[in-house]
Amino acid sequence: MNPIITIDSLSKTYETGFKALKDVSLEIKEGEILALLGPNGAGKTTLISTICGIVSPSSGRVSVAGKDIISDFRQTREIIGLVPQELTIGAFETVWGTVNFSRGLFGCKKDKSYLEQLLKDLSLFDKKNDELRSLSGGMKRRVLIAKALSHEPKILFLDEPTAGVDVELRKDMWAIVRKLRASGVTIILTTHYIEEAEEIADRVGVINNGELLLVEEKNHLMASLGKKQLILELNESISVIPESLAKYNLELSSSGGSVTYTYDTSEVGVNIANVIHAISRAGLVFNDLKISQSSLEDIFVDLVKEVT
Repeated sequence: MNPIITIDSLSKTYETGFKALKDVSLEIKEGEILALLGPNGAGKTTLISTICGIVSPSSGRVSVAGKDIISDFRQTREIIGLVPQELTIGAFETVWGTVNFSRGLFGCKKDKSYLEQLLKDLSLFDKKNDELRSLSGGMKRRVLIAKALSHEPKILFLDEPTAGVDVELRKDMWAIVRKLRASGVTIILTTHYIEEAEEIADRVGVINNGELLLVEEKNHLMASLGKKQLILELNESISVIPESLAKYNLELSSSGGSVTYTYDTSEVGVNIANVIHAISRAGLVFNDLKISQSSLEDIFVDLVKEVT
């Protein structure tokens, strides 16, 4: 299957000399959910804005559905929906008028039933005749999402769509994302809520200082870069780990009541049973044990630390 978005050696340097993107190359598959993670100023918004034709690249090339984003701007933009970070909407227009107008801007035929269902999915239908200035910040965010989806795009960009909004909107947003993905829409999102990316993304990209550090299948990323910890709660506290256990690099808790063995999930030859047996042979008696695994957030933090 051909990628729906191809990014080739994309760079962006602003007039100030700031390099927002540095030789970024990426292929995005049709129908996937790709989460872009990175700290503030990493280049996430610049990358999205460039693909959408809002920011001009300094060098490199981007194609959307086989069309160049510069020479074929109209064809590429009409299949893209964008939910920006900023609440960029008017004040005196109604919810319905705004969403209906957005659909018309893309030359789409009127479809009242589609827009009505869209507003219902976003819990906006009861406010369809309200002026935008009367809405809360969370409701305005819903309107931005409705605008982005008004013309039924094949690709949807979500730039921090749930930042600073209520839990209810997040649930609505992710329900819609799953529904769109099931219908074949390609979704690219940036988020600070890493647990959401962990739950919903197919692949994860990590970007920092304008460089794309990696793009991996989420499950493969967590399996290859994640770590597990075996934590043993001791019957009696100890002050020092026996020398016979030195090769396992065990960590003793500050209270002396537990020891922790950390290992890579990809490490060859790891045998937890042997570790437990060695601890018992050393005379340590434990009454409980548990295993914890790195989250996507742990992996992200470790990756960013490596290049800063």
